[in-house]
Amino acid sequence: MDEQIDIWLVGNTGLRNPNRIQEGFCVFANSSFVGKLHGRDNEIGFMNLLNEKGIIQNKSGKDESGSHARKWRLMFAKNGFIYPRISKTDGRQEELGKLDDLTPFGKAFLKADTYPAVQECYLRAMSVEQFPMPDKKGYFSPLRWLLAIMLELEKRTGSSELSRIEFALWGHTTNPGYGLKEVVDNILDLRSRRALASAKRSFDKEEIAKRSRNYQKKRDNFLDYSDMNMRYLRISGVFQRKGRGLIIVPSKHILAEKLAKSTANEEPIIREYQKLCNGAPLPTDDKDTAKILLDDLMKRMRERHIVFHISDLPLTNSTEINIARQRLENILAQTDEISYAKEQCNQWREIADYMSLLIKGGGKIVYDDDNAIEIPKEETPAYLEWVLWRAALAMGQIVNQPYEVRGFRLDSDFFPVSAAGGGKGDLYWEYEDFVILTEVTMSTSSKQEAMEGEPVRRHVSDAVLKYDKPVYGMFIAIKIDTNTAETFRHGIWYAKNDRKQRLDIVPLTLEQFRKFFVAMFKAERTTPDRLQELLEKCEEKRDLFDAPSWKGYISSVIEEKVKLFLSEQ
Repeated sequence: MDEQIDIWLVGNTGLRNPNRIQEGFCVFANSSFVGKLHGRDNEIGFMNLLNEKGIIQNKSGKDESGSHARKWRLMFAKNGFIYPRISKTDGRQEELGKLDDLTPFGKAFLKADTYPAVQECYLRAMSVEQFPMPDKKGYFSPLRWLLAIMLELEKRTGSSELSRIEFALWGHTTNPGYGLKEVVDNILDLRSRRALASAKRSFDKEEIAKRSRNYQKKRDNFLDYSDMNMRYLRISGVFQRKGRGLIIVPSKHILAEKLAKSTANEEPIIREYQKLCNGAPLPTDDKDTAKILLDDLMKRMRERHIVFHISDLPLTNSTEINIARQRLENILAQTDEISYAKEQCNQWREIADYMSLLIKGGGKIVYDDDNAIEIPKEETPAYLEWVLWRAALAMGQIVNQPYEVRGFRLDSDFFPVSAAGGGKGDLYWEYEDFVILTEVTMSTSSKQEAMEGEPVRRHVSDAVLKYDKPVYGMFIAIKIDTNTAETFRHGIWYAKNDRKQRLDIVPLTLEQFRKFFVAMFKAERTTPDRLQELLEKCEEKRDLFDAPSWKGYISSVIEEKVKLFLSEQ
């Protein structure tokens, strides 16, 4: 394999999180740029619109060329949400559709209102063979090709697991023009040699150096593009994380086998684009295949003793069968989330490390060659809600289910898809004798009070009226603006019929909460009543202070509690 190699990209390095595409596409679909996304003026105009809507952060006009818009346009077109440009050698544009206009598939994507529905859209898009083969005689699907590799690995080793370095060197650098057996031979050879290496990081660098001799671009792309490509592949729903690599989702195994049977074809690209833009077919569209997948899922759930029923659902066609399967997949996801919740008490150090990253505004911590955590800077709001959800699960004794605590969506690996929508509190920690409504923000400026003062008090008020037990508001931010503290110090809210309420809302910095959280676990005193005591102590003397002094008092209470925990170790 001495020929020149290339790295395929199912995503875009300028848009690394595919979960953001739908919100950006919604902005586009309701804009004047539909059908008009080419040309410098349109590109800059759409980029400014994305910035205005908070989808991107083009600080101080850093990008004045509209490159942000071109990256979004590329992903809209690659996934079939808008009509891509057809070259004259491949056909006429009118045979496909008006350039940059919404496609039937794009309109369906806009209606995808659940995470499984979004995943299915991406699976349909990625299943289309639209990547050119090196010999220019056909096109392939990276998703189908990777499934073929991983299924062959499973046949030979018993597991479909593919590590990050294996994906970097022999996953996204290959295509169906390679022999499947030879690719897997190389992966297994790499795996066996790496297992014997004493310095894994040095070994990986040497292997990348050797493989990059036939690659004309930067060596860093092998790993950088791996992380981005794997993230996009996971949103299809057929892959999930395994360490820093991938594994086929067990409940999607039969679907994976069906998809991997065909990895490339020699159809004209305009035919592939037509398929893409109208919604590519999946094996589950066939009634018999859909029934096989449903039966397999029911078998897996019975083996795990998971209770379910679908006797009330008709199963006369593929659509009805797939609806039944989606119900069971939801039950399975909730069951797995409950298991994940029980494990969080053993993950408190990692949770604390995520808090440290958030305090810094994002970043990465590498534990070893196969384990790392990362928070992209643009995703800090979602991760802040997520890490406090995990903190609540770690402390235990919550009486509501883990999926009832949160308002945000999770992917299949229990990572946040996006921040929670408005209209209700961020996190509801319900205990036997009290409730903590946790509200969070990454905002640190004077706008913090304007953004959070009213909704936080309204949400806490609603919770006070809903629950027949004490409700505490806990407001957590990287930095607490003094005006925000003043609003919560008074805590006054008028409910319906001018019913006056005095709300208990304590503002804490994330660093303060982290100190308390870590101290509790180190002292093995992680009972919720300890947190209740903290909140009561912090708000106990709020009427004696002005806002700056109250913030100082809260800080001293935290330090006092932490010292007490340390003395109890």
